[in-house]
Amino acid sequence: MKRLFGIAGLLLGFVVVFGVGWAWPILVRGPLVVGQDAITDAASTQVAVTVEDAGGRTIVARPPVGVVDRNLLVIVYPGALVRPQAYEWLARALASDGYFTVIPEFPFDLAVTDPSRADALIERYGDARRVVLAGHSLGGAMAAQYAAGHAADLAGLMLFAAYPGDGADLSAGGLPVLSLLGEHDGVVNPDALAASWTRLPSGTQRVAITGGVHAFFGRYGPQAGDGIPTVPREAAEAQITSAAEDFLAALP
Repeated sequence: MKRLFGIAGLLLGFVVVFGVGWAWPILVRGPLVVGQDAITDAASTQVAVTVEDAGGRTIVARPPVGVVDRNLLVIVYPGALVRPQAYEWLARALASDGYFTVIPEFPFDLAVTDPSRADALIERYGDARRVVLAGHSLGGAMAAQYAAGHAADLAGLMLFAAYPGDGADLSAGGLPVLSLLGEHDGVVNPDALAASWTRLPSGTQRVAITGGVHAFFGRYGPQAGDGIPTVPREAAEAQITSAAEDFLAALP
């Protein structure tokens, strides 16, 4: 009997250790640090980037002095378990062209915990600015969910390797939508992606990032299950920035 209890204790200990090891990276998130691995070119160094409290910690990228403010607020929801600073490169790129850009931090880095986080950000930074919501992967799905209920309050929606879920139908409205997808994305479910097109406006712009993969939208390293890129990250980021800025510039 003692031996049986000993074996049971060992098994229980293994389960506890395994569970802690599995949950630890989710429960304990890395520090929120800006300015590291976020510079793309000389223009991006001129962008003022700060961490502020707006319904929670938020990375804020303001257009630099001398750059015309385009009177637009871009809100970027990060992908699942990805730290906000992974998208600082994009915030800097957009801000250097005049687009005020913010990236909120979510509990456990999961946008699903607070899809309406945009409310506080719009209240804090919206002023008279038009608002475009964007998101990567799960963050994009949550951005689409928010947009489905607030289409009249938004000027546009940008989906980065993402698509709207079953409860986010945007097809009936005229909200401008941009959908970007890496050519070799191995994470997005192709069947679910195809089924989602009926939930988006007929005029949705679809752009393939030539040679890109799922993880090229944020600077957080390779992702399990992703495809193999056939272009350098810098080339994919240039395509992403160009497509996003073309979309923003063409908004009515």
